[in-house]
Amino acid sequence: MTTLLPALAGLPGRQLRRLLVLGLVLAVTALVVPTPTYRDAPVSLVKGQGASGVDHNHNVVWILFLGSDARPGQGMTRSRADAIQLTGVNLKTGHATMIGIPRDSYVPIPGHGRDKINAAMYFGGPKLMGRAVGNLVGVQPDYVFTTGFAGFRKMVNTIGGVTVNSRFAFSDPVRPKGYKVGKNHLTGFQAEIFARIRKSFPRGDFDRSGNQQDVMRGILAQVRGGMDKPGFMERGVLSVVRNMNTDLKPSQLYKLAQAGTRVEQRKLRGCVVLGGIGTVNGASVVFPSYSQARRIGRDVRNDARLDHGC
Repeated sequence: MTTLLPALAGLPGRQLRRLLVLGLVLAVTALVVPTPTYRDAPVSLVKGQGASGVDHNHNVVWILFLGSDARPGQGMTRSRADAIQLTGVNLKTGHATMIGIPRDSYVPIPGHGRDKINAAMYFGGPKLMGRAVGNLVGVQPDYVFTTGFAGFRKMVNTIGGVTVNSRFAFSDPVRPKGYKVGKNHLTGFQAEIFARIRKSFPRGDFDRSGNQQDVMRGILAQVRGGMDKPGFMERGVLSVVRNMNTDLKPSQLYKLAQAGTRVEQRKLRGCVVLGGIGTVNGASVVFPSYSQARRIGRDVRNDARLDHGC
């Protein structure tokens, strides 16, 4: 805990107390909560290549958020990724940037030639997925957070659902009244559908990636809105830790909890890596714009602040 004290200096008293409670919860659960088996854990959190980077800016934490496409009976971290969002958080300024990667982006995967980027998790798990995304954007993630459908639904329901600001109106059987333009409060299942559907939108996979960022914004707003409610954050952390397979130490988990509380909604930006649509061996793919991906990466790498737009 002593190594974390410099990072806490200057925080408002109420936020400092909340972080200290979170740190205690994480430390205790790491000792007393049985670790789930790799197959059964609905949430995975592992270190990425950026965690040991020589030139890493320690005021900025980069987390790759993955939604696994695993079906019942399949390994969550060895299935293709359905949602891919590389997110940077500046612990000092509260700035944050989400970089959405369309799952069909056709890229080199270390050791496996060229393929859709979401195949990297199938070939080598979250860490290989992190390398593939990092190579595209030019920013290697410090941590890779993966959840499956059930884990995502449970987390959203635990915080009381999520409100998203939809850019489109569309219908779906799980929401009889449909999704309207503007604010929609969603259950975990509805949020999952909102983040996965693509055929209803003019730009398909690119708009889906933008919707995933809208869900992440909604989750952040919901968590920040409940931070001061007694037990809200502690229940959320306990729920995640009890159901998580991780190689992180309690101090690293604590830093991630801190990162989540430092993001300011007005300083959160999002970009989606665009590209052309084509086919490879009969399969539809996205040929991502490397120039755009690297430009965004250069802009946000050191401070997680998007200054020059997408």
